[in-house]
Amino acid sequence: MAQKQLTSTIAASEGQKAWFASLRERVFETRAPYAIGQADMPFELFQAMDVPMVSNQWWAAVVSAKRLAPYYLDKLNEAGFHKGLCRYCSLSMASTVLGDTSQAPWGGLPKPALLAARLTCDCVQRVFETWAAHFGAELILLDAPAATHLPPRWWEQSRHHWRELFEDHRLQFMVHQFERLIASLERISGQEFDPDRLRTLMEQVNRQEEYFEEAKLAICEAPKTPVRMQEQITNVMAAQWQRGSDWAVSQARAFRDEVVSRAKQGIAACPNERLRIMWVGAGLWYDLDFYTAFEESHGAVFVWSMYLAFGPDGYIRYGLDDPLLALASRTVSMNEQLHNPPWANEWIVEQAGSHRIDAAFVLTPLGTRPSATGTRFVEIALEEAGIPVFSVHADMVDARLWDGEKMREEGSRFLDGVKHL
Repeated sequence: MAQKQLTSTIAASEGQKAWFASLRERVFETRAPYAIGQADMPFELFQAMDVPMVSNQWWAAVVSAKRLAPYYLDKLNEAGFHKGLCRYCSLSMASTVLGDTSQAPWGGLPKPALLAARLTCDCVQRVFETWAAHFGAELILLDAPAATHLPPRWWEQSRHHWRELFEDHRLQFMVHQFERLIASLERISGQEFDPDRLRTLMEQVNRQEEYFEEAKLAICEAPKTPVRMQEQITNVMAAQWQRGSDWAVSQARAFRDEVVSRAKQGIAACPNERLRIMWVGAGLWYDLDFYTAFEESHGAVFVWSMYLAFGPDGYIRYGLDDPLLALASRTVSMNEQLHNPPWANEWIVEQAGSHRIDAAFVLTPLGTRPSATGTRFVEIALEEAGIPVFSVHADMVDARLWDGEKMREEGSRFLDGVKHL
């Protein structure tokens, strides 16, 4: 694996492990409650109520990075779950329900007090119902109301004009959904919900994302990228799962400082950089070396992923007089922004331009219908913008069908025909 070049990356990894170790200790020794939830849930509510939440997708990525996904996914299929099931949403469940669950990273997930998910995909409800039944835990499911108005260039409106952008009737509906979740969190934590505490937390999240935006701008403006995409992801996601906490804000600031400093000094992550590549989709968690495979042969450096870019455009909200409503605006259209046309493809094309991207590798994940369908539109939009596209038909956590050597060969042939913009 490529050597970590940033001290903030090492700190992010260590901080993540320490957080999870502390969580397990609290859950097992003091019986403190915690939750498991989908990545698009409003984490801020859990933070404000002192109920730690483990992201389903983060845990799946950890299991996959530890090369354990094939074992648990095989057990899933042996138990009768169909092979077309979304691996990203079901792997964490498999690692706590099937096979030798003690093999899971860091001792595995302890029993949660609550499981929570938004219904944005066909499989989510049944996966979480099965999971909750196994644990004997409470289950909260939130609806995902569709947008009726999709104005262009949403990222230019999302920070200050979020009320108009995300439509009042959708926001009010989401707030009612949040109130049901809050009632459960109050019962679980023994605390009363405090809107002022949520407002303060969201102000902290704004500050965190502003640091990430400064790092992103340094990457855009530097002649050669000062930080590889892998290290961006490590720093960003470690902070995003605890967003708004003092540690997360401090980690984001340290990452910003290091990236900006490297850019000012002219330090390149890959001095041989000749081509700037973007990765569209979730991370290829079991083969992160893929992202450095073309540096020596083609000077091709992966510069962009959604993880650093989406934080500032997707999370920053100014005008927090009604923090619940503002939080609803963060949650209600995340799917459209990241996966669905026209919002996803328009945003990604804009990002390609600002990052001076020469080519795109686009992941079409197995069994993940919303994301897989949306990538077709992303590919078309990128090609229409003059950016060559390499389609990667694979899964973000399932290594069973991945042929790394073959994909590197195909990627090399593709890059042979790419010219620097």
